[in-house]
This record gives sequence, C-alpha cells and structure tokens, in this order.
Amino acid sequence: MAHAESSKGSIQRGNTLPNGDIYVGNFDGLVPHGLGKYMWTDGALYDGEWDKSKMTGRGLIQWPSGAYYEGDFRGGFIDGAGTFKGVDGSVYNGSWRMNKKHGMGTMVYSNSDIYKGFWNEGLPDGFGEYTWADGNTYTGNWKSGKMNGRGVMQWVNGDTLDCNWLNGLAHGKGYCKYPSGACYIGTWDRGLKDGHGIFYQPGSKILCNLEVSDRVTSHDSTSASNSSNEKTTLGLLFLLQKLCNIWRLRRFVHWPRRISNGTTPVFDDNSGNHLSQDISSKSFSADESLQDSEVDKDLVYEREYVQGVLIMEQPKNEDSRMLDSGITQENTWQKQARGPMETIYQGHRSYYLMLNLQLGIRYTVGKITPVPLREVRSNDFGPRARIKMYFPCEGSQYTPLHSSVNFFWKDYCPMVFRNLREMFHIDAADYMMSICGGDSLKELSSPGKSGSIFYLSQDERFVIKTLRKTELKILLKMLPKYYNHVKAYDNTLITKFFGVHRITLKAGRKVRFVVMGNMFCTELRIHRKYDLKGSTQGRSTRKQNINENTTLKDLDLSYVFHVDKQWREALFRQIALDCMFLESQSIIDYSMLLGIHFRAPNHLKSITSYQTTLESSGISAETDFGVPLHHEEKISSKGFLLVAAHDPGPAVRGSHIRGSMVRAAEGGYEEVDLVLPGTGRFRVQLGVNMPARARKVHEDVNVELESVDTIEEYDVVLYLGIIDILQEYNMSKRVEHAMKSLKFDPLSISAVDPNLYSRRFVSFLEKVFPERDWSNSVNSSDAHA
Repeated sequence: MAHAESSKGSIQRGNTLPNGDIYVGNFDGLVPHGLGKYMWTDGALYDGEWDKSKMTGRGLIQWPSGAYYEGDFRGGFIDGAGTFKGVDGSVYNGSWRMNKKHGMGTMVYSNSDIYKGFWNEGLPDGFGEYTWADGNTYTGNWKSGKMNGRGVMQWVNGDTLDCNWLNGLAHGKGYCKYPSGACYIGTWDRGLKDGHGIFYQPGSKILCNLEVSDRVTSHDSTSASNSSNEKTTLGLLFLLQKLCNIWRLRRFVHWPRRISNGTTPVFDDNSGNHLSQDISSKSFSADESLQDSEVDKDLVYEREYVQGVLIMEQPKNEDSRMLDSGITQENTWQKQARGPMETIYQGHRSYYLMLNLQLGIRYTVGKITPVPLREVRSNDFGPRARIKMYFPCEGSQYTPLHSSVNFFWKDYCPMVFRNLREMFHIDAADYMMSICGGDSLKELSSPGKSGSIFYLSQDERFVIKTLRKTELKILLKMLPKYYNHVKAYDNTLITKFFGVHRITLKAGRKVRFVVMGNMFCTELRIHRKYDLKGSTQGRSTRKQNINENTTLKDLDLSYVFHVDKQWREALFRQIALDCMFLESQSIIDYSMLLGIHFRAPNHLKSITSYQTTLESSGISAETDFGVPLHHEEKISSKGFLLVAAHDPGPAVRGSHIRGSMVRAAEGGYEEVDLVLPGTGRFRVQLGVNMPARARKVHEDVNVELESVDTIEEYDVVLYLGIIDILQEYNMSKRVEHAMKSLKFDPLSISAVDPNLYSRRFVSFLEKVFPERDWSNSVNSSDAHA
C-alpha cells in the first residue's frame, strides 16, 4: 500500500498532508502509530491499525469503486486472513500474502461459481474444489490457476471423469464412469481421447464398480488418512497402467459406429476471474453408446481414438480372451505391468548402473566444459583421447563420496562429443541436469534383437543405449568421418551421438554406453512407429505381439505419405548423402525410424470432403483452422502457420533438431518459417515436425493404390531418422547372406552388400514417399502437404 508512505513527516493529529491526503489518528513521534484513518486524494480510505507509518494489524480499506477488504495487514500489505469483495460482487475469504491470495481460501465468483482450496500468488494452486453455477464440480489438484495433476470432474448428469490433468485439460491415463454403470478406461491427450482404451457395458463384472479416487473426493487432514488415500490412488493408477499395457494395437480403419463420449472440456482462468461455464454440453454422457441394446452386456469393447475421433471399436469378451490365451487375467497384468518404460528405483537391477553412469557423465562434462572451445584435432580421435577415473564409494581427491558400488569410468573422445553437443546447441548444464539431475532414468523395453538395454532421461531428450564391444569399435572407427559428415550437413537424418562411455565394475564386468538424441522428443503423441529397412524377409510383426507401444516393420506399413514436392526432393537428397556415408563405412542393417502423429479432428478429413468443403463454402485458409493470428502470421493452405523467418517468438526445439528450417514462399512472404498451428510453435524442419498426408493403401506399399473415390487420407506430422548404424558388413554377415540365400530370395534378406543395401533402402523409401500428381487436385494448394 504505497499510499501509506505519504503519511511520513512532521504533522499533527487530523491534519491535511502537503500532498492532499488526510490522516486522523494516533502518532508515535511524527509517524502514524496505533489506530487511525487515512484518506487518499483519490477517495480510498483505510481505517485500522498502524505500526510506524505502515498499515499493520486489523483494518478495513475501501476503494472509490465500491470494492473493500477487511482483515489483516502487515508492513503496508494485505497479509494474513481477510475478506475481499470486488466491484463485480465476487467475494474471497481466506489467506493473503503481500496483496495476493495465498494459502487456504474460498472464492465466490460473480457468476456464482465457487472455488475452495489452496492459492498461490493469487491463483488456485494445490488441492481444491471448483463448483460451477450449474452444479458441475472438479475436485483435485491445481497449478497456476489451471487443473493440473490428479483430479475428478463430476457432471450434474452423473458422468464422472477421474484422470490426470495438464494445463486445464485431461492428459494421461484415466477413466470415466456413467450413471448407467458403463465406464471407459483409456488415455487422454490434451483434452482428447487418444490411443487405446476399453469400454465396459453396464453390468460388466470388470472395473465398472471402480469408485472415484479417494484422494480427490475426500481431503482428510490426518496423516493416517492421507497415507490410506495415497495407497488407494496408487492402486488405481497401477490397475490402469496394467490394463493399458494389454490393449492391442489395431490398424486405422473408418469404423465410426457407436461413437460416444465427447471430448473433455477446456477450462481457463486467464482473466483471473472465473472459469468457463460451458460444461453441461461437454459431459461424457454414455447414452449414445448404449443405443445398440442388442449388444451382449458381458462384452467389453476395445476402442482406439485418434485426437478425439473414434476410429476403431471391436467387441471383446474379456473372459473368453483370457481363456483362449491360456493364462489368467491376473497373470497377464503382472506380465505386462512394466509397460514401455519403467522408472529406475532403488532396488531395481539397473539402479547402481544408473548411479555410476550419472556420476561419470557429471565428472566428464564438468571436466571438459571449462576447456576453451576449439576445433577438433586428429589426436582428439585417437586411443589417447580418453578420460579415465576410479570412483571408490568413500570418495577420493578427485571424485565425490557416493552411495553406489566402486567402479572404473572411461570416457571416449570427450572433446569430439563436446563439439557435437555444441553443434546442436545443447548447454552443458542442461545436459547434466537432463541425465544426472535429481530424477531417475527410465528403462525402456528393447525394440530390437540386439539385446541392448535402452534408458531415457526424465525429460526424454536423450536416449542411452548399451553397446556391444564390436559396436563400440565400429563407432570409434567411423567417428572422424561421422563428425565431418554431421558438421557438413545440418539436416542429416543419421542418429545424433552425444557421448560414449564405459563402466567397469569390480568383478571385471564392462558395460558400454552411447548417449543419443531422442528423435521422438515432442509434446505430440506418436501414434504409430515403424522401423523400415527396405527388406522383406522377417519384416513383419506377429499380430499377437502387437500392442500400442510396438514398433512395426516394413510389411506392417499400410500408408504412403505425400509431402510438398520441394520438401520431398530435399528429403531424398539428404537420405542419399547419408546412405553414401554409411556405404563408405561398409555399414548395413540401418533403418529409417518413422514416427507418425495423426492430427486433431478438424484435420482428419478425406481429401474428397476437404476439397468439396473448400469449393462449396469458400472457407478461407485463415478461418479453416480457427487459430488467432498475429499481424505477421498467416495460415498456409497446406496446414501450417507462416511466420516471419526471423520472428523472435519462442520455438520448441528438441535435442535432435539442428539446421535450417524448411522454408516456403507463400502469401507474399519472400521467406518464412513454417510452424504447426496449435503445437506451441514447433518449427518444421527436414524430418522433424513435418506435416504430410497419409494415404491408406493395402498391406504393403508395393500394391497399386485404391481408387480416388474410396481413398482414406489423414493429416499427419512425421518424424524421421536413420538409426542402428553400427553394423558392418563383416565376415559373419557374409556367411549369414550365403546361408539365407539358400532358402530365401537373396534380395529380400537384410544382410546384403552395403551398396545393394543402400540402393534397396532408398528405393523402398521412394515408394513410401511417392511423388504426387498435383494436377489432379482441385487446387494444388489444397493438398495439405
């Protein structure tokens, strides 16, 4: 309350101050002290306690607008407990800190919405309950004024959604329950159902009796109750995790029958006033999904959603499925409980290995970072380019005390990898925090046959893979040429390496690691992953082994992808350069890792319906996507945002991103950056965040395309990278080629000459990314590149 400062000076009781303010009350010398009233020239009035010219104690302050506050003051600020009534009629009663709502309090908004819970810096933060005027209620965790963390949304019609929330949107695993007794268990992605889930009809024996999480429906203050509630919640989450892991992945098909359950509502508090009231129309009423009364109630339904759109629903009898598989439901859950990744905890088999790795990387990066940055030299690649150190548990002159086991550490070519990290603008402190911070690493299930173990940093920017000794030798042998190749080609698609290390344990066991950039480090959900080699022998996945985390293979691919002609040319120019490098190093068995994100519902249209809409309604590209534009931005007809090339706005960059942005010349811009709308300004680069059109074809891309009338197309975002580049065409691979050629077509097996492998690889990808005849389109700009 800066007004109080003007009360200082040599004044008498009840005098008018030189600045026009008036004070009537007690003094301590020349300053207000005790009880008194202070009126500012603007009409604001404070009546209460003072302490050496500062409003401190109980008091009442009234503003000319009609707003008032009655409660505690401290040091001239509203601080403590009190009640504030706003001009709009809203009332807050609770704790304050330095003029901001802070602590426990209740807010009754002008529209009769009510929030009861914890506040931080003026916004709901912590545990709280928000009740809308129409009776809908959210009970759970908040962060910065938005629903964030575990929480339950309950509608007046009886629908309930118990889910994880992020920035006001349902995001993560959860379940919704309906008054009829039906329930759906699945995954949400930023407010939309996304991925695989299971729908249970009313009366189903499995999970339909689940109750809402105790932790968010009853907030007990006793520690014993809190412990019990936490266990209940953890039990529910564990059950959901196990269920999600047994859902099987299905191919995309148009099966729009029985579409039920809308998307979750979006609530925002940007105004600082009250949240959206548009709730009733967005509840999860299951009535539509239950109209088919002839369906057997004992059946459960496997569903798959893509960005809120139901694309697959298949009845599945849970009991018969378990009997057919010959195992019990409980055993299935136990077998699948780990899922695609598992946070390494104390007692985990990789726990000490993780601690050793983190200690070693922290030591190496800390040792190399102070060295002035310079160009690498030939001796930076040699056998002497090593950092070796012994890490005893009790610590040493150079190493800290630690709680792991004794180990020897070796870091290979530290200056080279330091320069590689600099090329990708990876800050040393960020690198150490990502891998060696307070959080544990995550262990992934191995997607290949190499037996390697994969770890993921908590922020998912980096992948750490164990190497065989032969792979380490190949990497160190190719490293000089690899370094030059990555330096010369900013947009190379080859795996990005950031460090190579070895841990030797006391028993003599040696474990080798390589740190790589995670090419799927993105906020967008990767709906499909493919590992494409261009060979056919053994390049399919057994249907019974497929789940939502499976990386599929060549013969499983049932899409082709159309991108802008110039982008395609740039893509294959880079693929050719990368393959030439790998061929020069006699490398085979590499593959193109392809990640696909299917875009939001307004982009999931067939090409025919999209063109018809544009022709008949005349909808412009600026209005089709419904996103607010700044004066320097424009929506391209291909489904991305055009932003001035040197716009200083924030861009989302992953550890794998480097090089120039993909450019376009549209709408009068000579040069612009391409940004995907609604994705936090993800910059479009070669192989990163690339918008494309996915066309559904037959089971393999060599089959002729379907007729234009029946074609299925989707708007997608693609992520591409060449991985597994550490296998030489050595004698064992020559023997493998000779043996398999006796039984299979020599051109269909993976182990072939590097030159043939390279040509076959590029040829296959050319079929996956065919050239498109744009002349057949109504408008070439309507192709949604």
